[in-house]
Amino acid sequence: MYLIAESGSTKCDWMLVDQQGNYMDLYKTIGFNPFFHNKEFICNELNEEKGLMHVAPKVTRVYFYGAGCSSDHYTGIVKSALTVIFPNAEIVVDHDMLSAAFSTYDGEPCITSIIGTGSNSCYFDGAVVTEEVPALGYILGDEGSGSYFGKKLLTAFLYKKLPANIANDLVKEFNISKAMIFENVYEKPNANVYLASFTRFIGKYKEEPFVKEMLIQGMRDFLINHVCCFENYKELPVHFIGSVAFHFQDELVIAAKELDVKMGRIIKQPIKNLVDYHIQYIFPKVS
Repeated sequence: MYLIAESGSTKCDWMLVDQQGNYMDLYKTIGFNPFFHNKEFICNELNEEKGLMHVAPKVTRVYFYGAGCSSDHYTGIVKSALTVIFPNAEIVVDHDMLSAAFSTYDGEPCITSIIGTGSNSCYFDGAVVTEEVPALGYILGDEGSGSYFGKKLLTAFLYKKLPANIANDLVKEFNISKAMIFENVYEKPNANVYLASFTRFIGKYKEEPFVKEMLIQGMRDFLINHVCCFENYKELPVHFIGSVAFHFQDELVIAAKELDVKMGRIIKQPIKNLVDYHIQYIFPKVS
């Protein structure tokens, strides 16, 4: 049996498929990012997933695509953990940008973007994935992402620029304070996930003028930096993967129209699309 995993920094979907390409089961875990998670952490978390561990000995191939799996060093961290968990499997680990390209490919060249906890983009011609600019992470980049908007929200709150009704609700819902924010951002691990955890709250107020403009500007910043960097971006469909792109697609469409970006598909959870690509293009053909 084959196991295909699509992992962001927050969550990971695992689809079990038999050799004939039939869907067997879907498992969900936290996301694993080797920037923040070591081999021991990944192994410990997966060992707690009883359903996944039950089928682990039967898995013969694992295709894991994850945020942060951008070099031999980081892919090695994930691969070493998966080798322990799936002892009878051949392990393939690659970047989440590749899985995004696979998930949106419909036979024609396109630009594919991820806008979830983090953000990134690539061009895929059906054979080669090309990145024009690097993903800089939640401190230097990740424009338009959950961590980006969480940072904008908290910055506005601390600078006392957030509208009073939103600020008051933020305090009420999270019992939030400067000390709490600093502890989670500067002292605790996974600050990017903490920042992105405010996305649902932001969604409550997305029709408020302050938040609406923040969202449009964030999407505008993403498109300028990660889509308009491709010479032929006006000629190609631009597809989007991720929950932030999905939930704030109205604001994304506004920004795209301003910049003459040709909107393609918006896929919230791409695991099925990713599996379909593997069945068609990657799995060995069974006669």
